[in-house]
Amino acid sequence: MVGEEGFLTVTTSLRPNFLNGAPLIDGEAARAKETFEVINPATDEVIANIPFLGAAEAEASVASNLRAYTDWRATSAHERANILRNWFALITDAREDLAKIMTAEQGKPLGEARGEVDYAASFVQWFAEEARRAYGEIIPSHQDRRILVIRQPVGVVGAITPWNFPAAMITRKVAPALAAGCTITLKPSELTPLTAFALAQLALEAGVPAGVFNVIAGDAPAIGSVLTGHPDVAKFTFTGSTAVGKTLTGQCASTLKRVSMELGGNAPLIVFDDADLDQAVEGAITSKFRNTGQTCVCANRILVQSGMHDRFVEALAAKISNFRVGNGLEGVTEQGPLITSAAYDKVDGHVRDAVEHGAKIITGGERHEAGPLFYQPTVLTGANDAMRLAEEETFGPVAPIFKFKTETEALSLANSTRTGLAAYAFTQDVDRFWRVAESLETGMVGLNSGLVSTETAPFGGIKESGLGREGSHHGLDEFLEMKSIHVGLRTV
Repeated sequence: MVGEEGFLTVTTSLRPNFLNGAPLIDGEAARAKETFEVINPATDEVIANIPFLGAAEAEASVASNLRAYTDWRATSAHERANILRNWFALITDAREDLAKIMTAEQGKPLGEARGEVDYAASFVQWFAEEARRAYGEIIPSHQDRRILVIRQPVGVVGAITPWNFPAAMITRKVAPALAAGCTITLKPSELTPLTAFALAQLALEAGVPAGVFNVIAGDAPAIGSVLTGHPDVAKFTFTGSTAVGKTLTGQCASTLKRVSMELGGNAPLIVFDDADLDQAVEGAITSKFRNTGQTCVCANRILVQSGMHDRFVEALAAKISNFRVGNGLEGVTEQGPLITSAAYDKVDGHVRDAVEHGAKIITGGERHEAGPLFYQPTVLTGANDAMRLAEEETFGPVAPIFKFKTETEALSLANSTRTGLAAYAFTQDVDRFWRVAESLETGMVGLNSGLVSTETAPFGGIKESGLGREGSHHGLDEFLEMKSIHVGLRTV
C-alpha cells in the first residue's frame, strides 16, 4: 500500500491504480496486521508501508497458482502471446511512472531507471513472440511406431528477485513462465517491492487472469521456505548471492524441483596494450559504474597490461571524477546512493582493506557529500590478490586496477575465482580476441564492450555463478518439460 506522503510528492504524475500498490494474491490486494517500511536510500525517507506477509500467505498464493494453472496452461499460445503483448504495451506506456517508483525505492539515476523499464519491457515483448515457438518434434523409429516429443509447462513456479534491478529481474523470469503456460508466485526484495506491485497490476490490466501471477513480500525466510519446499511448486528460480542460492538450492532438493540460479560474480575486465583506449575506458565505466556498481556482472577486477596501465588509469579517473552524484529525482545524475548502510560499510571496508594492503587511491575513496549512503566514484591502483576485493564482490563504485604483463598472466588472474558469470576484454588483435574469449571461464564475455545483457542472448554463469539461462529462446526452455509419446502402428 503506497501511502506515505513523501512517496506521493515525488511521483505526482502516477496513474491512480499505481497508488494502491500492494502484494497481490489471486487478483486481490493482500492485507496483514503488520507492515514493513520501504525507504528511499537517497533521502532516508519512508516512502511506503507494505503488508508484512509470511508462510500462510505464501501457501495461499501457491494454492491460488495451482487453481489457475489448469485454465492457464490450456490457453492457446496465441492467446498468451496477445496478453503478453498487452502487458508490454502497458509497461511502455507507464515508463515514466515505473522509472520514478524505481528511483524512489532503489536510488538509481532516473535516466538509468528509464533504461531499465525499457529493458524489462523487452523481455515481455520477446517472450510474447517465443510463446508460439515451443515446438515439438517427431523422431524416426526402427520399430513399427512413431515417437512424438511435445513440450509442456512445468507447472507452478516460485521466484525470488533482488533489489538492484527491481523491474528487469522480474520480467526476465515472469514473462517466459507465463509464455510457457506456467503460473508463478514472485517474492521481490523487501527493499524494492513497489516496482513489482506496479508490474503485477499492469499484468492484470493486460489480461493475465487472477492467480496466474501473484506477488508477495514480508518474511523472506518463511516465504522462501514455502516456495522451495512446497510439493506443488514444480520450478524455483532465484537471482541473488551465491551463498543464499546454495541454501535455496538445498531446500529445493527435498522435492527435486527444477531449479534456475542466477548468482553472484567476480567479473574481470582485461585491457590489453593494443586496446583502443577510449573504447576501453567507456566500456569499463559502463560495466563498473552502472547502477553505482551494484550489478552482478559489473567489473569487479580491472586488469590492465603494463604498457597501457598509466594512460588507462589517468583517463578513467578523469572521467569518473566528473560524475554527477545525487538523488536521481532531483536532477540529472550519473550515480546514486548505495542501497543500505550495510552496503556502504562493505564498500568502504573494501577500500580501507585495499589501502592497508598497498593500494593507492587515485580518486574518490570517501563518503560523498550528497548523503550518508553516497560513495565517491573511486579508482585504486596497486590492487593485488591479498585484498578482500580480489575475492569478494564489492557491489559499489570502486574500480581496483591490477597490473599484468602477459596474456597468460591475465587469463590466470581472471580465472582464479570460484565464480564465472561475466568477463570483459579489450583488444584490437583478432587472434587474441578468440583466444581470450574461449579461455575465460565465464558464461558471458564482452569483447570491446562493457555490456552483456540483452533479451536476445542467454544470460547466466558457470561454476558457482549459477544454473540455467535466462533470456533468448533458451529462456523459455527453463519453464518447459519434454514429454515423449510413443505411438504403435498396426502392420497391414
